Amino acid sequence: MFRYFYLLLFLLGSLKSWAQTNDQTYFDQALANGKVANEAFLRSHRFLLGWLGKADPATGLIPRNLTQSTCIWNAWDAAADNYPFMVMTASMLDKPLFEGKMREMLATETRLTSRVGRLPDTYSFCKKEFENAVIDSSQLVFGSAEYMKDGLIPLTEWLGPSPWSERMLGILEDLDKIVDVPTQIKGNFFGNSAVVEVGGDLLQVLARMYWLTKNPKWLAWGIQIGDYYLSEAHLPTRALQRLRLRDHGCEIVSGLVEMYAVVSVVNPAKKKQWQPFIHEMLDTILAKGRNEHGLFYDEVNPLTGEVIQKRIADNFGYTLNAFYTVYLLDKQTAYRDATLKALGELNAHYRNHDWESGSADGYADAIEGTLNLYLREPMASTKDWLDSEIKVLWNFQKPDGIIEGWHGDGNFARTSLMFALWKTAGTQLSDWNQEVLYGAVTNNNTVYITLSSPKAWSGKLIFGGQWHKQNLHLPFDYPRINQFQEWFPIEPNKNYELTIDGKSSKVKGSVLLAGYPLQLKPQQTIQVRCKR
Repeated sequence: MFRYFYLLLFLLGSLKSWAQTNDQTYFDQALANGKVANEAFLRSHRFLLGWLGKADPATGLIPRNLTQSTCIWNAWDAAADNYPFMVMTASMLDKPLFEGKMREMLATETRLTSRVGRLPDTYSFCKKEFENAVIDSSQLVFGSAEYMKDGLIPLTEWLGPSPWSERMLGILEDLDKIVDVPTQIKGNFFGNSAVVEVGGDLLQVLARMYWLTKNPKWLAWGIQIGDYYLSEAHLPTRALQRLRLRDHGCEIVSGLVEMYAVVSVVNPAKKKQWQPFIHEMLDTILAKGRNEHGLFYDEVNPLTGEVIQKRIADNFGYTLNAFYTVYLLDKQTAYRDATLKALGELNAHYRNHDWESGSADGYADAIEGTLNLYLREPMASTKDWLDSEIKVLWNFQKPDGIIEGWHGDGNFARTSLMFALWKTAGTQLSDWNQEVLYGAVTNNNTVYITLSSPKAWSGKLIFGGQWHKQNLHLPFDYPRINQFQEWFPIEPNKNYELTIDGKSSKVKGSVLLAGYPLQLKPQQTIQVRCKR
């Protein structure tokens, strides 16, 4: 009898020892992740300071680029793609800049560039007035749609209600006065694709702003645009001879699916009406728009199957977001299979791939889209690809923090911050300190976090929440462009088992979301485990 008792004690001790060893493996990996995350944070902060150094001295606004457009701030480039991710970087890493300079830039931009109501137009630093004497309504519509979708939506996803969401809702209100279904937009720089790009932009904005505000006007407008495109006459894969599956074209696919996700919850009859068209559009793209690895060509003729531009779209993840969303809604396994096919080929065939003719922006978009899908389908080979390609992206940055000197530089920071949040499982420090290394790794219902600092530090460890729910009020976390992924989302009303250096306690989720106080002594390492 005693022999079995001692055997049981031995087995229990062995099991405890194994668990401790296993935990230590995760804590070691978390520390390694912290080193990579810290580089991502440092590079993003360097980008922020670098571009602030290029701001116009009189207005404080950044120029469109540092070459031929140093004299202007415009809505669809400077405002949409660069400035918002300076704001996002500051919100995470530099609170004084966030509360000061970033808000000042928004106030200045609103005051100087609002031309028709709150709709922004291109402003010239050199002329100290609008760049164009005559109002071009097409540019107002295009710039407004781009500024909202590419810049103000991700800020709202991250910050929740803020001066930036107020700016977006103001633009949307005034845009509603001059456009319904955007079918008469002039080409701008992108040819006829500008028309479907604006339609796709607006659908994404309207879908998320409906959930944020529950304003039925945004739902009605989104359905109006959806009804136009999801029809026999105007379905993109029927009506267009040139369908871009990269940016400046692919937005219509994501936009239609986002509005489809909305009506699937609030208007099942409309979902039933749209479903055959949504499936036909996606099926046609699968049949005619992919290469042998399941990635999308830049541009195809969806009617004939001709590949017009054979370059592979760096925005493949954005389009696959739409496929995966419809898989979640309709259980169409072919759409999940398409996602798995593409993810499974990246590491074997697309390391150091030239996504966009030598531009860092191609790597940023490819990595962002992949992160979004990896959250839903965590394949080991995809992780290896992400860890490899982020280094390629980072190699574009110059010592002064500038990447390539154009508005696409903002996407470098956006993707780097997303990557860092993956490596910290969504956790942040209350006041970022570049000397404090902190990283995380998740395993099923547990997150392991390691913090280390050469100097004494005290602050709060803030856990990541259900950003889709708390900031936008989305009914479910479908994959979407520029979302910030939820790697270990904490629910405020649940209790969690928090273990710090071996001492455990029950902690309310709301406390973790507000920030759990920690202190580090010089050269100390703290190990934190949080279990659902």
